[in-house]
Amino acid sequence: MIKKILIANRGEIAVRIIRACREMGIETVAVYSEADKDALHTQLADEAVCIGPAPSSDSYLSMDRIISATIITGADAIHPGFGFLSENSKFAELCEQCSITFIGPDSKVIARLGNKQEARNTMTAAGVPVIPGSTEPIFDAETGAAAADEIGYPVIVKAALGGGGKGMRVAETPADFLQAFQTAQKETQMAFGDNTMYIEHFVQQPRHIEFQILADSQGHVIHLGERDCSIQRNHQKMIEESPSVALDDGLRKKMGDAAVKAAKAAGYVNAGTIEFLLEKSGNFYFMEMNTRIQVEHPVTEWVTGIDLIKEQIRIASGRPLSYTQDEIQLTGHAIECRINAENPSKGFRPSPGTITDMYLPGGKGIRIDSAIYSGYTIPPYYDSMVAKLIVWAKNRKEAIRKMQSALGEVIIEGIDTNVDYQYDILSHPDYQAGNIDIEFIEKM
Repeated sequence: MIKKILIANRGEIAVRIIRACREMGIETVAVYSEADKDALHTQLADEAVCIGPAPSSDSYLSMDRIISATIITGADAIHPGFGFLSENSKFAELCEQCSITFIGPDSKVIARLGNKQEARNTMTAAGVPVIPGSTEPIFDAETGAAAADEIGYPVIVKAALGGGGKGMRVAETPADFLQAFQTAQKETQMAFGDNTMYIEHFVQQPRHIEFQILADSQGHVIHLGERDCSIQRNHQKMIEESPSVALDDGLRKKMGDAAVKAAKAAGYVNAGTIEFLLEKSGNFYFMEMNTRIQVEHPVTEWVTGIDLIKEQIRIASGRPLSYTQDEIQLTGHAIECRINAENPSKGFRPSPGTITDMYLPGGKGIRIDSAIYSGYTIPPYYDSMVAKLIVWAKNRKEAIRKMQSALGEVIIEGIDTNVDYQYDILSHPDYQAGNIDIEFIEKM
């Protein structure tokens, strides 16, 4: 069994992992940048190590410094959380070379699934539905235009090695393609240091449905139902819920079976997420697989009663899954709102600064995942998310009302937040009716 885990992350996910480790009797090591010396995760962990200055490139993305901190503190495992190095195959490989347990899939699987083109080809070979698209890497607009003509417009140009909504542009017609391709490729080069692109058919007004999977080293793979992540801005998720009102039992089984098939085809071990686009017709397509824990994992934990972080650690320790597929039942309805330090009325401008006063709601069926406290200064160097508010109720209608009530109690003074904006989304008649897709925000 793993005895000491270094958490190669910060913020609420670092706190979340520390709490799970405490319950399992596992020691923890926090790493932090100079900007995070007063961060909550550094105070809750058993040990804390400064790994560099504020820029993430010199701290949270520094593989050598994180590995050195792991060795010096005697940690035998690393949990990468999400973001930063969580899906970096080179980092996972470095852990393997240093005999450090990486709590996630092995480096070869991360590399294979991190390349969107290779991931698509893997899924096609396994019989998982994929969006019609190019089958070879594309490096120039002329080759891309030929592929787009064959696929059929509208198309979307994507970074083969990207993520987080960067390096993506839609071309409605052949006349739009050149500019879309050049803009996406330039952004890809700047964001990821790579200019490899691929082209796929653009599915219009779909829902973003993802399935949580767990897989152990003994070959067992199960899914834990779906999350509807259709409320997005610029491809960044804002509100997630489980289950989705768009799925009946038959479609849930069909998509869940495809998710399990996808994980098995990839030789996957640990927790992961299969992301699909779902059309109104009921047709669905594999989009990508995230090889890490997701920001929105708490909604799955609410409706299944399963602690995903603990399962990750057990699987990484070589243990078999604690559950079979027949034991997975979705109970009630859960919703998560991401609370960000930003000002929606000013173009969602980031709002770092010192929190002068705060109150976060509680009570039955209300969960807060956060690392902020009164007097804490939010640094300007990292993601703007400061808290996740998650609620559970016996049905979707009650969950919406509970979330509205909880949002109404949130007080975070000294910075701007998107709390009121989230409340407006939840109050929208189409959201309440379940009539949502990934273009919902743009049409509000």
